[in-house]
Amino acid sequence: MIYISKFRSNDLNPSKGKQIEFNKGVVDKFFNFTGSEHIVDFECHSVLNPNLKEDIHVEFKLSPSRGDYKIYQNSDGTKDLKDFFLDTLHLESDKNLDDYFAIKKKNSTKYILYYLPKDIIFSNFFSIAANDQILFISEKSDGVKNEESDIPKSRQIIYYGAPGTGKSHKIKEALGEYEDCPADKKVPKVNIFRTTFHPDSDYSTFVGAYKPTKGKRPLYGLFGKDTVRMKDGEDLFEDMITYKFVPQAFLNAYIRAYQTDENVYLIIEEINRGNCAQIFGDLFQLLDRDENGISEYTIKADADLKSFLEEELGEDNPGIKDGELCLPSNLYIYATMNTSDQSLFPIDSAFKRRWDWEYEPIKYKNTDWKIVIDGTEYSWVSLQRKVNDKILSATSSEDKMLGDYFVNPSDGIITDKVLLNKILFYLWNDVCKDGEGDIFRTKEGDKEADITFSDLYGTDKSDKLKAMMNYLQVDVAEYEGGKDMEQENLVDSASKIEVNGKSVKYINVIPYMAIKEYVSLHPEKTTQEILDIWSPFKKYSMRSWVVCNKQERDSMKPEYANYSLEINCTDGQSIWVNKDGWMHNPTKQRDTISEFIDAVNESGLGINITETFI
Repeated sequence: MIYISKFRSNDLNPSKGKQIEFNKGVVDKFFNFTGSEHIVDFECHSVLNPNLKEDIHVEFKLSPSRGDYKIYQNSDGTKDLKDFFLDTLHLESDKNLDDYFAIKKKNSTKYILYYLPKDIIFSNFFSIAANDQILFISEKSDGVKNEESDIPKSRQIIYYGAPGTGKSHKIKEALGEYEDCPADKKVPKVNIFRTTFHPDSDYSTFVGAYKPTKGKRPLYGLFGKDTVRMKDGEDLFEDMITYKFVPQAFLNAYIRAYQTDENVYLIIEEINRGNCAQIFGDLFQLLDRDENGISEYTIKADADLKSFLEEELGEDNPGIKDGELCLPSNLYIYATMNTSDQSLFPIDSAFKRRWDWEYEPIKYKNTDWKIVIDGTEYSWVSLQRKVNDKILSATSSEDKMLGDYFVNPSDGIITDKVLLNKILFYLWNDVCKDGEGDIFRTKEGDKEADITFSDLYGTDKSDKLKAMMNYLQVDVAEYEGGKDMEQENLVDSASKIEVNGKSVKYINVIPYMAIKEYVSLHPEKTTQEILDIWSPFKKYSMRSWVVCNKQERDSMKPEYANYSLEINCTDGQSIWVNKDGWMHNPTKQRDTISEFIDAVNESGLGINITETFI
């Protein structure tokens, strides 16, 4: 894959305080970084000078607040990437900002960079790039554009993360396996093969082997002649057991890939629940791919496999030519791995390095899901956060945390039965079995007590569950933000106010509803981007702020900080919307809500607030 971008001002700024940076979209789609720091090697070239080549050591560091990565000066004092641009190529910010650079990915730690002036034809460059997918970033956008498909271009990816983070869903989405998927985005079912690894999986269940099958043979009469039915003249047969080679998921995908020019996908669920070394055997050697996606090293097929493939593909087919196996460029292998299960069969480093790894984080995005206990509704995301904070504190690991889809209620309602038998059962057996986690405790008034899992099945189980929610400080899910709204903030009974069709009961919740609706409509937006968009609306309030982040909220006095409503953003961070400073009465000095409504409706943000008089 090749990533092309126009230079930004920081890239060519001589100041070392201005860093070259790559935004989260580029990192997720191209670099696939997951840690806070990554050290890679760049082989740097210029299309203008074919003889120019410099090897640059590059240190990427994560900027946690925005999720992007910046390139700082090398800690060992060696030449960095900005030095190559400024000192070797002599680029200048007032002359070369319309030029481009391209980065070709060789593997996760090695890249090739090309300098591309805007006013020449890149014939040399495109001859080099002919076999690569181009990822172009336009000058008007910081986001990655891939018009061809949403499918990742890496040929071997393991999606990993805590249970319930949506790893399998991400693969299904990429392959177009969802309702109302456009026909041009959907991968034909004939090109998708699935298997799930488990402790009993082995080479024969993954690749194939001879197996007994049911067959028939003719019955013979005297002198070796066939026995003939008297009435219909048909030969008589008897059942028998015979043996034939039966291909499994890998071989079925392999054969299909050599029978079509379309991309073929082999999906392995729960890859670490099986012994990968035993299951893949010598196939593991095929996972080393060259820049065209073809196996760098072939392997000899055993006699049974060779005979079967020659029959299926033909002796001269590249898939079995000279009796050797070789992965074609159109065969993609994607796998999922629950990090909570990594102790089953650890994956060795030689196997790991042959895959690209993509972390699927917990996003805390199902903010409208509720847990219902005896009529009281609690926020699922609040429980998720509280429990995950305790798991992280106790284990210093994210492996056993609750993912967004650890449960998946069809109507967004998690019953007390599901809470007990799925969520708490998992926590008791997998997280807290050695007394870790500080989760199974109750609080009633000022009194706290430990409880066991069986305590939650008594006649007073609802009270115990509520006391447990109270101890964990799980938020009660009240529509529009809670019961603490004052009567004076009620919408006049003679009117009806709606935000994108959703009715609002309290005046001072209208900004919260508008911003919450915007967050749900734009899951791609980071917390900081949302803050930047909505902070200017403070001029329509009587107070100094409308929306803030956690750091700003923590610096406020409690009486001000607590008079706000939390919104969970899709990047895992939260913002708070001020409930104070809003009034909706034309007879008062200012009608701040009317000002806010007019400004939002004219902003083009996709939020429509209406007031209808009944």
